[in-house]
Amino acid sequence: TGAGDWAAVVSADSAAAASAAAAHSVEVAAVQGGNACLKCGTGNARGAKFCASCGAALLSMRGGAMNTVGKLLLMVAAVFGGGALLVGGCVYSGYNRAITLDQGVKAAWAQVENQLQRRFDLIPNLVSTVKGVAGQEEKIFLGIADSRKAYFAAGSSAEKMHAANGLESALSRLLVLHETYPDLKSNQSFLDLQSQLEGAENRLSVERKKYNETVQALNTLCRKFPGRYYCNLAGVEPAQFFEIEDAARAVPKVDFTGGDRDRD
Repeated sequence: TGAGDWAAVVSADSAAAASAAAAHSVEVAAVQGGNACLKCGTGNARGAKFCASCGAALLSMRGGAMNTVGKLLLMVAAVFGGGALLVGGCVYSGYNRAITLDQGVKAAWAQVENQLQRRFDLIPNLVSTVKGVAGQEEKIFLGIADSRKAYFAAGSSAEKMHAANGLESALSRLLVLHETYPDLKSNQSFLDLQSQLEGAENRLSVERKKYNETVQALNTLCRKFPGRYYCNLAGVEPAQFFEIEDAARAVPKVDFTGGDRDRD
């Protein structure tokens, strides 16, 4: 019976030890590649409180805390990354818009120049026709010649606009000569040139309007925020409107079909 009692006690102790070991296995179980002990470097099971090798206390929430911090960092990185993409997209779009409007102004001005050139091409024949009847009006002819010279010598669109307005004023004075020289009213060459010139003026007016509308869009972008930043980035500057100067606007237009005209 003594041996039996001893065996029972040993069995009970073994069972208790096994139970205790099972209850604390997570706290001390060592695993390869698990949470490393900061003291000895041994890998331990997730959630273990003590190192299975050296017995040092482990941070039981270390894994969870690291996961939380990692997620927070990812969220912050995502927010900043999204913001950077948004800002970059806005800058890219604004930059391209500034370039597009600038190119639009240049294209519109090219169309204006086409019509100005068409008008200039008609001037020599018109002057020759009028000279045959009113050769003594040298001052008017000289004004037209000077305006043509200034236009083709101009180095900028602003200078060309000024020269074109000067031509318009001189040309109007030339056309009004039909009131002083009635023979021009019956001159078929003069009437044909007048008709062609009138068509050129109408086309020029249309292209001038389109040009000014494009300039307005560009200048609005250049003066507003953040458009001003985009234009500076793209090297785009405000453009000049093509407006008829007061001197040219004051000259009366002439009806070549006959009849009296009121003078300003």
